[in-house]
Amino acid sequence: MRRIYTTLWWLALPLLPLRLWWRGRREPGYRAHVSERFGRYATPFCTGAEALWVHAVSLGETRAAAPLIERLLREMPRRTIVLTHMTATGREAGRALFGDRVVQAWLPYDLPFAVRRFFAHFAPRAGLLVETELWPNIVTEARRHGVPLLLVNARLSERSARGYRRVDALARPMFAALAGVAAQSAADAARLSVAGARDVATIGNLKFDVAVTAADRERGAALRTLFGRLRPVLALASTREGEEALLLDALARARLPAATLMLIVPRHPQRFDAVASLLTERNITFTRRSENRTVPADVRVVLGDSLGEMLAYYAAADVAFVAGSLLPLGGQNLIEPIAAGTPTLIGPHTFNFAQAAEAAVAAGAALRVRDADEVFTAASRLLDDAVARERMRASGEAFLAAHRGAVDRLWTWLAPRLAQADESRK
Repeated sequence: MRRIYTTLWWLALPLLPLRLWWRGRREPGYRAHVSERFGRYATPFCTGAEALWVHAVSLGETRAAAPLIERLLREMPRRTIVLTHMTATGREAGRALFGDRVVQAWLPYDLPFAVRRFFAHFAPRAGLLVETELWPNIVTEARRHGVPLLLVNARLSERSARGYRRVDALARPMFAALAGVAAQSAADAARLSVAGARDVATIGNLKFDVAVTAADRERGAALRTLFGRLRPVLALASTREGEEALLLDALARARLPAATLMLIVPRHPQRFDAVASLLTERNITFTRRSENRTVPADVRVVLGDSLGEMLAYYAAADVAFVAGSLLPLGGQNLIEPIAAGTPTLIGPHTFNFAQAAEAAVAAGAALRVRDADEVFTAASRLLDDAVARERMRASGEAFLAAHRGAVDRLWTWLAPRLAQADESRK
């Protein structure tokens, strides 16, 4: 089965540079360091640096991994952290969070020759894969090079588990080759064990340990000054394709408090212009965040077309709707707005954050809405009711306090396994 999989990669090989060029039209980061995608790294790396490899595929995983990486930098100062990504937004987030404290690189495509070059170049002592980022040839080559792979902050939805079962001959050896798994929830742990993983522990979700910094709040306050301090602000955050049209159609029917400003933040930067076109087609006046200017009183919408400001956006809003959940896309990270103290709405489809979403709703830290119309109905009630907003903030604080500590639990689980990896390499 893996031979068939690898053959498909070889057939796709001539198209890969074209794909990067195409994606680079809107996200120039995809056109940078292209050779790394094929295992060629321009900067020499000292193999005696005792590298520890952390892979965070994209933006969400990179932000989730931040508490763990900070812990690694503090507890293992002599190690060199090699942080890899697959997406431009992930790499940009890593640069913003860690600067030159880590070595950043693209993870190569899952072609055997590229993967072998990666392991030969960095020679990591161990690999920490964030959430569920598994590639069959990478797992195989790691085993050949004696590099234990640990899946951390791991999650596996029932939908994803069904997908893996359809290719069980490929997936089961991959899960079985992992040296250990730190799962977000008991349900995730059970599904991962059934999939073939061993040494599976339930640790909790690292996203609960992501802090909203003073700098984030200062940026939020600066944004609020641009938006207008007396205007109610509703953030429609991490919207995905198809959702903006539903929300804008519902907005035309909605009755919101006077002067309410809508902040629309698409999940993917390559869609900024597409959302701008939707607004123009509907004759909705808007400004772009990238213009960095005061929003006129007659403008109803701000298009959040910037990177790395999501926590600041939440801090600037009175109410937030976390998208990716109106359509069956699994939802985005609802913990961030709750941590920012912003009353939070979520849609019906949150299977990527199932446990966190259910617990947040049960605790009164979030409200679930059924459709786009109900987004604005619920938001209007909250914007008109300062007491209700304060009650949700307090519930959110209690909810987060009850779930924090995953990074400490993970470190207790992880430290001896990293020590064991060191011993095995001596």
